[in-house]
Amino acid sequence: MKKLRVGAVAAAAGIAVVLTGCSGGSDGSNAGSGGSGDKPTIVVDMWSGSESDTKALQEQVKFAQEANPDINIKLQTAPWGDYFTKLTTNMASGNMACVSGMSGAQLGGYTAGFRELSDEDLKTAGLDLADFNVGADGILGFEGKLYGLPFDVATMLVYYNQDMLTATGAPTPEIGWSFDDFDKTAAAATKDGKFGFGMGMGGYQWVSLPISMSGTQPANADGKLEIDNADFVKAAEWYAGLVTDKKVAAPVASASDTGWGEDQYSSGNAAMAVDGTWNAVSYLTNESGFAAGMAPLPAGAKGSVGPILGSGYGIAKTCDNPEAALKVMGSLLGKDAQDYIASSGRSFPARTESQPLYFDSIDEKYRDQVKSVFEAAFASTTPLYMTKNWDKLDNYIQPNLVSVYSGQMTMADLLKNAQSQFGN
Repeated sequence: MKKLRVGAVAAAAGIAVVLTGCSGGSDGSNAGSGGSGDKPTIVVDMWSGSESDTKALQEQVKFAQEANPDINIKLQTAPWGDYFTKLTTNMASGNMACVSGMSGAQLGGYTAGFRELSDEDLKTAGLDLADFNVGADGILGFEGKLYGLPFDVATMLVYYNQDMLTATGAPTPEIGWSFDDFDKTAAAATKDGKFGFGMGMGGYQWVSLPISMSGTQPANADGKLEIDNADFVKAAEWYAGLVTDKKVAAPVASASDTGWGEDQYSSGNAAMAVDGTWNAVSYLTNESGFAAGMAPLPAGAKGSVGPILGSGYGIAKTCDNPEAALKVMGSLLGKDAQDYIASSGRSFPARTESQPLYFDSIDEKYRDQVKSVFEAAFASTTPLYMTKNWDKLDNYIQPNLVSVYSGQMTMADLLKNAQSQFGN
């Protein structure tokens, strides 16, 4: 999972490649109708933000090709933004690639294009849910149906500047800490024009602490919006109060500051911020040179509960050769490909047996901290439930958070308005 802002899950940069259907032919026909000789051709579509991203995908496809010599596998990529634009077009025309990449954050708007996976489908793919991180089946699940499985998993952590905490005498966050502990650290670290916390603007960044505090979510498992749930609203009001009431965080300058909290932390203006596990190593080795640390989210009503996030693959509903596509998907999510992802340190693999290799890829001076915090955080994650119009909801909430953090609008009113406009 790549570093990015505003709750997306991949960088919107790279070389654009036009997405076509499953056969890889110029006519855009589906798999099973084309290929070399009697071999079917299965196209794998995935976003890529750079040449190194594309190379990594090519390496994973090699494993799938070696495991499936009777199938021709063709990889096609596009930058993040272009990928979903083309996916929308291809889904509407029934021309999706048989194996298509999907982010858990975007799934709600694309379920119509993906095949609902059965137990028999997983067996054909050679995949067992028991081999994946707990909760991984919820990443590409929606309204109780499974549409794919992830190749990586992530969750949200609290990152801290140990130098600032030491200088101010503020307590250091640690595994098992509470929201009372969080408040004490934020208050003590707010000193001399610096703040204890950086307010989040991204979808994952602002919502994670209220989820952990309340033990509730803005939506339920059936994809119904419940962002005006009393417990969630109370926790979200506490979050907004970090800047409006407790004054332990600076108000956001403008709606364009989509990575406000993370930038405040990175620049040394805030002692803590919430961000994803995908940025763990970059924070530990930050260019500012401060000693960084991390901890799971503080424990609330149901313990430390962070959302489990990730990206993976699903099968197009219109795929002409779903059996071949399932085999390819299974290999892309198999141990060899997962070991490669883990060993490269590019992202945290979804297969638990491959996860130790990720820790081995990290500099020894940081390894123990990353391992202990990741293991604690992922032990209590929960699927992040979303609605079909989640993107529209997120686009509405984000700019209005500026008004909430400046005291011009209450968080309760914002969530009430959101429920009214986007509730099902």
